[in-house]
Amino acid sequence: MKIVTYLFKAAIVSVPLLLQAPAFAQTDAELYGKADALLKKMTLQEKVNMIHGNTTFTSAGVPRLGIPDFVMSDGPHGVRLENRPEVTNDASTYLPTGVCLAATWNPSLGYAFGSVLGSEANYRGKDVILGPGINIIRSPLNGRNFEYESEDPYLISRMVVGYIKGVQDQGVSACVKHFALNNQEYLRTKINVEVSERALREIYLPGFKAAITEAGVNTLMGSYNKVRGEWATHNNYLINQILKKEWGFKGLVMSDWAAVHSTVQALWNGTDLEMGTDLEQGDHRDYSKFFLGDTVITLVKKGIVPENLIDDKVRRILYVMLKTHVLDKQNRKKGEFNTKEHQQATAKIAEEGIVLLKNQNHILPLSSSVKSIAVIGYNADRPQALGGGSSQIKALYEITPLQGLKNVVGGKVKITYAQGYKIERGATADAGMIKQAADAAAKADVAVVVGGWTHGYDYNKWGDNAYDAEDTDKPNMNMPFGQDELIKAVLKANPKTVVVLMGGGAIDMTQWVNQTPGIIQAWYPGMEGGNALARIIFGQVNPSGKLPMTFPKILADAPAHKLGQFPGDGTNVYYLDDIYVGYRYFDTWKVEPQFAFGYGLSYTTFRYNNLKVKANGDAATVTFNVTNSGKVAGAEITQLYLKQEKSTLPRPEKELKGFEKIFLKPGETKQVSLTLNPDAFKYFNDTKNQWVMEKGNFDVLVGSSSRDIRLNGVVAM
Repeated sequence: MKIVTYLFKAAIVSVPLLLQAPAFAQTDAELYGKADALLKKMTLQEKVNMIHGNTTFTSAGVPRLGIPDFVMSDGPHGVRLENRPEVTNDASTYLPTGVCLAATWNPSLGYAFGSVLGSEANYRGKDVILGPGINIIRSPLNGRNFEYESEDPYLISRMVVGYIKGVQDQGVSACVKHFALNNQEYLRTKINVEVSERALREIYLPGFKAAITEAGVNTLMGSYNKVRGEWATHNNYLINQILKKEWGFKGLVMSDWAAVHSTVQALWNGTDLEMGTDLEQGDHRDYSKFFLGDTVITLVKKGIVPENLIDDKVRRILYVMLKTHVLDKQNRKKGEFNTKEHQQATAKIAEEGIVLLKNQNHILPLSSSVKSIAVIGYNADRPQALGGGSSQIKALYEITPLQGLKNVVGGKVKITYAQGYKIERGATADAGMIKQAADAAAKADVAVVVGGWTHGYDYNKWGDNAYDAEDTDKPNMNMPFGQDELIKAVLKANPKTVVVLMGGGAIDMTQWVNQTPGIIQAWYPGMEGGNALARIIFGQVNPSGKLPMTFPKILADAPAHKLGQFPGDGTNVYYLDDIYVGYRYFDTWKVEPQFAFGYGLSYTTFRYNNLKVKANGDAATVTFNVTNSGKVAGAEITQLYLKQEKSTLPRPEKELKGFEKIFLKPGETKQVSLTLNPDAFKYFNDTKNQWVMEKGNFDVLVGSSSRDIRLNGVVAM
């Protein structure tokens, strides 16, 4: 079928109503003045009421002063269902998950994503949306990789800025999380992370720094784990010294739910708002007994804790509330809910985030000669929105891959469906279901197997059958539910098979990857995901997503498992992989991945040439040309990596320092210009405890992935 080219005329979906600047902007000085005026009128009891939750998702206001409760909501890719019987209008727009957004490598879509989320949160009466989650993808096994974005701090930094600005331009506060080093779910409320200062600074903190210093995020959530022996939510070094003093964070720090462990530490070490609930008691518990509840009043009255310590926390909360017009909501933008524009944005993100991993003999896109398709696999017809734990969404609708294929082909292609496997923890291959699937594949022109990982459904039982979910990690990278046997049987029955993988990241493909001509990584692509996937399969959309993390061949190749610890010894987790996370390890140690960081195929081809590198003091400008040398319109994600030829301390083989997604018609050439600021050349010298820029030559590597370098240059700094 003919590839539709009009989708590539613009890099972002048109969402004009969402891109308006916020009204009634006020200076920080004005906001602090108003906050201080309110503080002077408040009693100690009223102040303390504001620094802890008074329901699961609110903290108390001061009604007599016109201060309402502060209202929060999950989640990172849609406003979460209410779980309250009196609320019926809570079916949100279900956006693709964070890893799919990152796979677009398109910061403008980050803004569009945040705009949809902020607008719907506003409509639903929320003051804070608890996202984005930006913890580094350190291991393929982390159950929340689907929420997070990348193994690379630079890619995260560029995507998070757009997301946050998109949310906050709608008058709602974003809440960047989880600060910091929440890189596993197993024993997340107990473990202590030991990490070098260099790895902390180079790998795990840059995304948070960008959220604060570039995006101006209003709120931040601490993580459950300890860092160097102190709970992250009230960690003096992380929160007081780095976040508030070094980065100048003006907003409020909230705990993750029930992540506070000490009244005194929370008071002195930067926690501004304690949130939490008891899953059994729910909102019937006594919230005054929180660590930042009645005990604080006692400590202040006894003179053990100064009241101005409480004032600073309340001032920060009021600053955010005033900044986002919580006290005067008539001046806040009017939000929108489940609009056509929101759904179009969701579709666009899915289309740009889905990654074509393999396309042997051009099996894709499917041609008009295909008259029958066997669609196989439970994930083909399984909605995913209600899975994942705290990120679960009650979607207005969700187009599954099976429905999407039917929508695109209409009645022109015969589609049959076989479930293929059961979603049941510990289940092995079902011979009867596999035979049924193989028989269907044998009778069709093409087979499309939709499998991979899965979310759980029931919020209270999400760990039962969930592999991508909060509070659970994968036991290994092996395909669950007997899917390896299913795929091999389908391939034997019909070699013209395309495998579509749902999920938050890598899966072991070694048993069938070499025999499979077509492989697509679809992530969890949101409510329009099935339509987006089908349009890619049939060539109505040219795939342009690229992997935001490395896919190892086997788990033992992943650096957290090869060099470091995951999930640790039950008490401590030692990050001995240090700065060698993801492709930094694979490329430095020459380990062959299954699919490289930044990798993704297109239905067209791109030619790079004319590299020019120009130094300008401690910065540099890199320009080069990219030509669409194929026959269809498409988008290429150009990537710029740096390698320092000589340095005092070891550095990785290469590090991502710039990228741009460009849209090109057949035969069209565009010049790409990327600026490398002084920070791009620096590394953190932990013997000096500072960022350093050492003079010398830097290799400038430009290409289509970390393993596909097309142009080489050198700049002397």
